[in-house]
Amino acid sequence: MRTLFALALAAAFCAPAFAAGHAASGKQKSQVCGACHGPDGNHPTGPEFPRLAGQHYDYLLKALRDYKSGARKDPVMGAQATALTPQDMADLAAYFSEQEGSLHVIR
Repeated sequence: MRTLFALALAAAFCAPAFAAGHAASGKQKSQVCGACHGPDGNHPTGPEFPRLAGQHYDYLLKALRDYKSGARKDPVMGAQATALTPQDMADLAAYFSEQEGSLHVIR
């Protein structure tokens, strides 16, 4: 019984660390991203900016975390990611991953 209580207590404290993103919140937070990647992540303003729409949630989340920690280097994205909270990053990843991507495999 004590073990079960301890596990439940640990899960309650760890849950926010694994919170899923909310696409609707991510859309509201994505206005800054649109300046380079386009409003829906499909229309970058230049070839140096990647398309975000349709990318995998885990990939986008890891990229944002890596920019914030400095593990991934880019002066613009590093500066942008510095201000993001873990929930902001999860929300943005959810929003862009749910957008219809315009990249397709050519067969």
